[in-house]
Amino acid sequence: MDYFIALQNLLKIERETDLQQYRKQTEQSSVTERRANGLTWYPIAIRGNEMTAGDYIQIEVERTTNTDLPHQLRFGMSAALFSNHDAKNNRIEGVIAFQGGNRLKLTLRTEELPDWASDGKLGIDVLFDDNSYDEMQAALKLAIKKQDDLDEKLLPVLIGEKDATCQEEGVININSTLNNSQQEAVRKIVQANELAIVHGPPGTGKTTTLIHAIQALIKQGNQKILVVAPSNTAVDLLTEKLAEQKVNVLRIGNPARVSEQMMSHTLDHKMSAHTAVKEIKRLKKQASEFKNMAHKYKRSFGKSERDQRKLLFDEAHKIMKEVGKTEQYIIDDLIAKAQVISATLVGANHYTIRHVQFDIAVIDEAGQALEPACWIPILKTKKVVLAGDHCQLSPTIKSYEAAKQGLSKTLFEKCIERHPNAVALLEVQYRMHTSIMGYSSKVFYGNKLQAHTSVASHLLFAEDSPLLFLDTAGCGFDEKQDGTSTFNPEEASLLFKHVVQLTRQLSEQVPERNYPSIAIISPYKEQINVLKEYLQQTSELAPWHKQITVNTIDSFQGQERDIVYISMTRSNSKGEIGFLSDIRRMNVAMTRARKKLVIVGDSATLAKSPFYKNFIDYAEKIDGYESAWTIMNLD
Repeated sequence: MDYFIALQNLLKIERETDLQQYRKQTEQSSVTERRANGLTWYPIAIRGNEMTAGDYIQIEVERTTNTDLPHQLRFGMSAALFSNHDAKNNRIEGVIAFQGGNRLKLTLRTEELPDWASDGKLGIDVLFDDNSYDEMQAALKLAIKKQDDLDEKLLPVLIGEKDATCQEEGVININSTLNNSQQEAVRKIVQANELAIVHGPPGTGKTTTLIHAIQALIKQGNQKILVVAPSNTAVDLLTEKLAEQKVNVLRIGNPARVSEQMMSHTLDHKMSAHTAVKEIKRLKKQASEFKNMAHKYKRSFGKSERDQRKLLFDEAHKIMKEVGKTEQYIIDDLIAKAQVISATLVGANHYTIRHVQFDIAVIDEAGQALEPACWIPILKTKKVVLAGDHCQLSPTIKSYEAAKQGLSKTLFEKCIERHPNAVALLEVQYRMHTSIMGYSSKVFYGNKLQAHTSVASHLLFAEDSPLLFLDTAGCGFDEKQDGTSTFNPEEASLLFKHVVQLTRQLSEQVPERNYPSIAIISPYKEQINVLKEYLQQTSELAPWHKQITVNTIDSFQGQERDIVYISMTRSNSKGEIGFLSDIRRMNVAMTRARKKLVIVGDSATLAKSPFYKNFIDYAEKIDGYESAWTIMNLD
C-alpha cells in the first residue's frame, strides 16, 4: 500500500509546482503575452453552436489572426471563453471537445450563450489541467483498493511483489519478415500471462513489432485490446499502422494529425456514419427549435411568459435525454465491434470507455510516461505490454523535488529491473550507418545493436565520412547567455559554413529532386533561434530550404533525417555543460541520422564529461575528427 501512497504524494508535489508555474505565466500577464506563450487564442470568431446531450452548449470557434503561433490548446483540456470587454467577469469555463488546425470545439458549462458573447472581441484561455491530475490520483486510489483483492494477479507483478509468468505451450504463427529479435518479442507478448516488455532502441522497428504482436493476439480469439501512449502523435501512428493491416481500430479522443485518413478511425467519425445518426439529427433539430422558441421570451418576463419558457426548455431537455440514450447505444455498439481501442494514457478513462474492461493493454512510449498515468489503463486490464526505450528521453517533470524523490523513474524502468526475463531487446536497427550507431550501442545497449545490411554501410556519396566531430577548441567561440538560455553565434556560423560546403559537394553528385534531408538540432532554444536566422541569411542554401529542418533535440525524438548536425553550444573555461550532462537526450540526438552525423562542439569544454571524452576518442579512432580551423582556413 505504501507504494501507491508514495506515488500519490509525489504527484501532489508535481501538481503544486505545475500549478504555480501556470499561475506565474497567466495571473499577471496580458492577453498578448498569454497568446505568445501559447496559452490563448485571441481574437476568435464563433462559427457555429449546438446542444450536447448533457444540456450544455458546444461552440465551434476559429482563430482569425496570429494563426502561425504555436499553442498548447488540446483535446480534453479545460478552457474558458472570454470577452475583452471584461475578461475577468465575462468568461465561461468548458472543455475542448475537438482541436484541429485553427478551429476547435468548446463544450461550455451553460445551456445558452451569454449576451456578452455577441459584443466585443472574444478569446479562449487554456486553464490549468486539473483533469489529468484528477484521473491519475483516482487511478492510484483504485490501485490501493485493488491491492487487497486476493484474485488480483497483474498488480503484484508490476510492483515487484511477484514474478511475471508465461505460457510455454501453443503454436504462434509469426510473420517471417520480422528479424529474430522482433519474432522473440512477439512470442513473449503472446505467451506472457501478466507482463511483457519490448525494449526498442532507435530504428529497431518497435512499432512494426507491436503491430505484428497485436495481430497475433487478435488471431488468438476474443481479445479486447487497448493501445495507449502518453502522446497523441504516438497513438495516431499506431492507429494508422493497425488500420493499414485491416484491424478494426477505434480512436478515442482527438488525434494530433487531423488528416482525413486519421479522422476516419475516430469515434466521432464512426458515430456520424452509424445508421442511428439520422434519428439523432432529427431529435437535435427538434430540441434546438424548442430552445429558439424559448429564447423569444428572454426579454419579456411576465408569469405566463416564464411558464411558457420553462415548458419549452423542459421539452428540449427531454428530447436531449433521448439523444443521450441514442448516442450511448451507438458508442456501445462501436466499442463492442472494435478489435482495438486506441487512446492516450489519460484518454483511457474517457467517459465512452470508462467502464470498459480489456484483456490486454499495450503501452507504447512507456519510457516517456509518468508512472501514475500508466496506472489509468493498467487497472482496466489483465495483462500489460510495455514498449519503449528508457535510454532516450524521460518524462517531463516540472518539480525538481518530485523528480529527485523518484517520480522521474518510470514504471518501464522499474519493470525492466524487476522482471529481466520479461524483456525482449530489439537488436537490429534499420536507420543508421554502423559508424553512427557504434557509440550509442556501446554506451547504452551493451554493444548488442547491429546495423541491418541495408543500412550498415550506406553513404551520401562514395568516400564520404558518415560521422564527424568538428572541434571548435581554441577558436575562442565562447558561449553567451540570454536569461536562462545559452547560445553561441560563432559556432552557428561555423556550422553553416560546413553545411554550405557539404551541399556544394552534394549538388554536384545528386539532382535537386533527390537532395537528402537535413536536420540541424541543438538542446538550447536560443541557439535554435540563432541557427534559424543563419539559415535565412545563407543565400546559397535557398534551393535546400525545403530539405532543412531546424529544431530542438526533444522535438526530434522518433524522427530521422539523412544528415543531422548537432550544435552543442557550450564553450567556457570552467567546463560547465549544463543539461548536456543528460546523456539520454544526447542519445536521441546522435541516433537521428541515417547517413551522416556532424557534431559541432568545443572538446576543451565537453571532454570534462567522460561521456563526451569517450565519444571524441571514438570519433578519432574511426577517422571522424576534424578541427574547426580546417573549415575556417578555407575562407
